[in-house]
Amino acid sequence: MIEMPPLQFATTNGIRMGYYEAGPADDKPSVVLCHGWPELAFSWRHQIKALSEAGIRVIAPDQRGYGATDRPEPVEDYDMEHLTGDLVGLLDHLGIDKAIFVGHDWGGFVVWQMPLRHPSRVAGVVGVNTPHWDRAPIDPIALFRQRFGEQMYIVQFQDPAREPDKIFGSRVEQTFDAFMRKPATRPPGAPEEQPIAGIGASPRINLAFPQMIANYDARHDPRTPILSAEEKKVFVDTFTTTGFTGGINWYRNFTRNWQRAKGLDHHIHVPSLMIMAENDAVLPPSAAEGMENLIGDLEKYLVKDSGHWTQQEKPEEVSAKLIEWRRRRFG
Repeated sequence: MIEMPPLQFATTNGIRMGYYEAGPADDKPSVVLCHGWPELAFSWRHQIKALSEAGIRVIAPDQRGYGATDRPEPVEDYDMEHLTGDLVGLLDHLGIDKAIFVGHDWGGFVVWQMPLRHPSRVAGVVGVNTPHWDRAPIDPIALFRQRFGEQMYIVQFQDPAREPDKIFGSRVEQTFDAFMRKPATRPPGAPEEQPIAGIGASPRINLAFPQMIANYDARHDPRTPILSAEEKKVFVDTFTTTGFTGGINWYRNFTRNWQRAKGLDHHIHVPSLMIMAENDAVLPPSAAEGMENLIGDLEKYLVKDSGHWTQQEKPEEVSAKLIEWRRRRFG
């Protein structure tokens, strides 16, 4: 298992944030790696090592609600203002003027918001699997409910009384056994899943994640695990301690974020890279169609034979692309 740099702490935006840093302190612009759900800074372990060894300063935080970082009680403390503000405060703590922000899954939503909300602090943006979309025409939760029904996991997450937090929290190892695997092999010549516009996921995918985890038995799962036993233990031990509520609270701000983004210009004016994964069923490459209409300086790159956990499934390829793009665009 790849060792992480020492855990450090920053006081930022009213919380204490745990983060990991590597590479030369005088390298500019630094690269900030933002994880998704249910993940940690540890999800970027391969990229931290590769980028720092390439002479790039890299910072990977456990974001608000996760790992070594504080988990405030109010749900509203996990909205986009707080999540982007945390990263600005982290830059302030480190004395960094501008950074390149790289985000996977939920971290992707956050980093695409950084140049909209804090343009003076952003040198560039990289989305891994997560595209940048314009503001949805209606409340996203209403859209999810309309298209996928009440069992869709994000709809379930809106109501704590349905206890998705407890389902995951009482089955931590099952959760990571089920999620952290390569996707099932698609038959040769099968058409790519066509996602619903503005959502990403295929309409045919089973999105009732809490029920899936409640009934999951790894002994009957033919898919290949992504994590070694030692790597899985890091996730299981951490989430056994923290629970899942902090991360799920990000989802509970979908409507609030949508409401508060009214009037926000969604055009991005910094160099941007979109890394897509060929076999991601939730955020397929086709979900990134149309990004060119919002981003003038956009490059797209497809990672073949990878599912959703791209930076862990194809670490060498993702790291190599990040290093190449960073050097070509920023020196």
